Amino acid sequence: MAKKEFIEEFVASGVVLNEKEAKIAIRGVRDEPGVAGFIFTKLAEGGINVDMIVQSSSIQGESNISFTVMEDELKKVEKIMEEVKHRIKIKEVIYERDISKVSLIGAGMRSHPGVAARMFTCLGKEKINIDMISTSEIKISCVVKRREGRKAAKAIHREFQLDKEREIE
Repeated sequence: MAKKEFIEEFVASGVVLNEKEAKIAIRGVRDEPGVAGFIFTKLAEGGINVDMIVQSSSIQGESNISFTVMEDELKKVEKIMEEVKHRIKIKEVIYERDISKVSLIGAGMRSHPGVAARMFTCLGKEKINIDMISTSEIKISCVVKRREGRKAAKAIHREFQLDKEREIE
């Protein structure tokens, strides 16, 4: 008898929309050990809870780091980043309030290829540009313009048929 491989089925359980986030983009950060640790330690010491983090690969010894925080913490972040800029070389810090984070929640994402592709394609069909992406075993999150957040959430909801009742087996 052949051994069966168990592959967990993907089950979308919901879509979450957060319209109260802000994005910080740090451009031209030295690509050296400890720099990201310094930045995020200063934010943690300031009581800032960072959500999504994306770092680009190094080009000519510099990289870019983007992250999101709750919008009501942005003034504190700006103050902390001014202190950080005096301690390490950074070309530019850009603050963006006009974002939403939309997330698809579900079990089995890691073992089910194509979930992210399906989500991104669905957003593309709606002409919604994705600014940042973060994934985990149970969630795929995208940052989009705030004005497109609800449209994105509805499109993902439709794509994964979350508006229909599921049959329980």
